[in-house]
Amino acid sequence: MLRGATIGGARALGGRADLKATVGRQTNVKDFEIYRWSPETGEKPHQQTYPVDLDDCGPMVLDALVKIKNEQDPTLAFRRSCREGICGSCSMNIDGGNTLACVTPIKKSRNHVVRIYPLPHMFVIRDLVTELNNFYDQYASIKPWLHSIKPQDVETEHLQSIEDRKRLDGLYECILCACCSAACPSYWWSPDKYLGPAALLQAFRWIEDSRDGRTEQRLLELDDAFKLYRCHTIMSCTHTCPKGLNPAQAIRKIMGQLNALGRRSK
Repeated sequence: MLRGATIGGARALGGRADLKATVGRQTNVKDFEIYRWSPETGEKPHQQTYPVDLDDCGPMVLDALVKIKNEQDPTLAFRRSCREGICGSCSMNIDGGNTLACVTPIKKSRNHVVRIYPLPHMFVIRDLVTELNNFYDQYASIKPWLHSIKPQDVETEHLQSIEDRKRLDGLYECILCACCSAACPSYWWSPDKYLGPAALLQAFRWIEDSRDGRTEQRLLELDDAFKLYRCHTIMSCTHTCPKGLNPAQAIRKIMGQLNALGRRSK
């Protein structure tokens, strides 16, 4: 689709010449190639190029996406919320890697074209918006809440030692952005059976919690040839995590604890 073409009834303004004419000066323009597809148009998936003046834009890729949507093409669809790397909404594939648009700086090189796609191997609802129902169902299946060892007085805190609390570092920070699961070849092959690195990292977070009373039950529920043991330590999950977490290590620790129980489903 050409710059300036009509998209879904809205005119996509802002070709490179238009930008220069509008501001009346030499601009620091960078092109963004963005995946476009809508079930409403009947068009095949394609990349559409949008020029953005970086002198009039925030430093992050999400800033550019918001600017494009506000000023050039209101039909562009993507998720976003917190803008702080906390909610996980703006997960997408940027320049070949899964990450969060809100914490990914725009590369300053003028010759570099920023290429943006939806998370790979996920059903696309529209443009950069992917279907995450299966991902969230798998997360729910690990029962991600505290099962107390004994009933607590509602007026008192459920105390935990400093040492036990530190065991949760690197686990509780997961924001369920799905970057890791969407980067995992094993998850691509068996998304209906393999829980994937995000859900398994979350499962280990509760297994490690000293306040939880279902540690062994949680482990046994994961003792399955597909739920857990489809992990082949490819490490794509750890490499791509925008929070710097290590899902692969958490998965190996789950396997180690199952081995200690004398269980090993393969």
